[in-house]
Amino acid sequence: MRLLIDQHSYDDMLSRPSHSRDCYVQNNEYLHHLYIDGVKYLVARAVYDCIKRAQEADDQDALLHLLFHKDELEKAVADARAKGVNLAATRVIGDPPPSDDEAMPRLANAFTPYQPQTIEETGLNRTFLFEHLLRIIYNKGRVTGLDLVDEIKLPYAIIDVLLKELRGQELIDIAGQRGYGDVNYEYVLTPRGNQAAADALLKTMYAGPCPVPLDDWIESVKAQTVKNVVVTRKNIREAFQGLVIDESILNQVGPAVNSASSVMLFGYPGNGKTTIAERITHLMGDDIFIPHTIYADGAVIKLYDAIVHEPPKKALPNTLEYDQRWVRVSRPVVIVGGELTLEGLELIYNETSRIYEAPFQMKANCGIFLIDDFGRQQVRVFDLLNRWIVPLEKRYDFLTTATGKKLQIPFDQLIMFSTNLDPNDLGDEALLRRIKFKFEIIDPTEAQWREIWKIMCRVYKVTYNERGLDYLLEKWYKPDARPLRMCQPRDILLQALAIAKYNMETVTLNADLLDAACATYFTSKEKKNFGAKVRLDL
Repeated sequence: MRLLIDQHSYDDMLSRPSHSRDCYVQNNEYLHHLYIDGVKYLVARAVYDCIKRAQEADDQDALLHLLFHKDELEKAVADARAKGVNLAATRVIGDPPPSDDEAMPRLANAFTPYQPQTIEETGLNRTFLFEHLLRIIYNKGRVTGLDLVDEIKLPYAIIDVLLKELRGQELIDIAGQRGYGDVNYEYVLTPRGNQAAADALLKTMYAGPCPVPLDDWIESVKAQTVKNVVVTRKNIREAFQGLVIDESILNQVGPAVNSASSVMLFGYPGNGKTTIAERITHLMGDDIFIPHTIYADGAVIKLYDAIVHEPPKKALPNTLEYDQRWVRVSRPVVIVGGELTLEGLELIYNETSRIYEAPFQMKANCGIFLIDDFGRQQVRVFDLLNRWIVPLEKRYDFLTTATGKKLQIPFDQLIMFSTNLDPNDLGDEALLRRIKFKFEIIDPTEAQWREIWKIMCRVYKVTYNERGLDYLLEKWYKPDARPLRMCQPRDILLQALAIAKYNMETVTLNADLLDAACATYFTSKEKKNFGAKVRLDL
């Protein structure tokens, strides 16, 4: 704990217009903490002042908290005196301020997949490699050694050995040459090779980059784990820069990321739960390597997904040599909503191509898996939470292939549940305790709401007008006790832009345009019967 014991710090605390919720004891009462450059301090003079006020109000709950601080404070003062500290000339006692490295840690991913030099180093058996080459030549009809390097992502030294052995078995033959050297020989299948290729296609029709053995991928997940991510009060502000968000929410998000376990964000819709989850990836550090496909006991599992796995934030050095069966991507963010089913959490087998598609949680390893609108899925909440019991506790999951083979895979990700429902309505204590962090995303204050309006006006090039917002609050919010939401400034402004375009006029925050926008954005609180009913029992 860090303590400020001087009068100036106390005056500074009182002079600031706003503080984070965790600077108070409860309900924005009994202010006794102060943040300076993202570091939290206990203000000694404020503690004694709050104790006096709590005693006068006979507020036992506040006293319980404040007297605990008083004991800590007196112990810290005694320790400082014992060390000979001149308290009259000292501002801070307790823990020293964090160093720059502590305040702004950087996660550098040192994992680079080793480029194999021999067939044995690929981790794949000769039979699979032979069949893989035959499938590619069958599909292409006529290929060179360089074509095969580009297709299967293995060095030519390995491919050359395989081609010679296939020629020795009279499965392929040289049909021509496109340029100089062995790498430009053109290969075709022999009649015998066509039959062997047909047999290989019965096992799987996969003909892309060579897979990586399951064990190699598991080791890569361990090396690139989200557990190495360190979030502090300083570097979290860098990730959430430009986003209006209450300080107390950041103080809950940071420890949740450090836990690398599970989080539930709950609260009213439109307050940025999904946005917060997406911003968290900015804290995840460097990019990672993932294989295009994985080979597990005869099963080929497609892992790389261009929709989920985005290009890396930094380009790789041209001189870096690595196994081309892997691809460098940003740490993944997998977002699913009401369309999620239990089947989507299992290996998906395509009976036509005989290739498996990795489930969501497998693609999300070393990143974030966000289940948005939790509780609104087509599957029962109990069944969905029950599905996560083993992964959340053990940090691994089990998947079953079409042949009944069980595969143990890592569950190395920050899994997030975002919901508009009360957590107590989603599951019992045994299930909810496995979700380690649960916190509410609160409505913005009026000051924060106005700040979002300023940002949105800059984004959409609309002149900001305080008078317009005063009118908006008096006309559309206060009469119906309508709550403020983070999304409203953006949404109402977009409504206004569309209306102004229709009216062929310049967008300003005037009464007519705001009224027109709100009339089509908000619904009336008066309940009306239009003769139809909603089925809620489906």
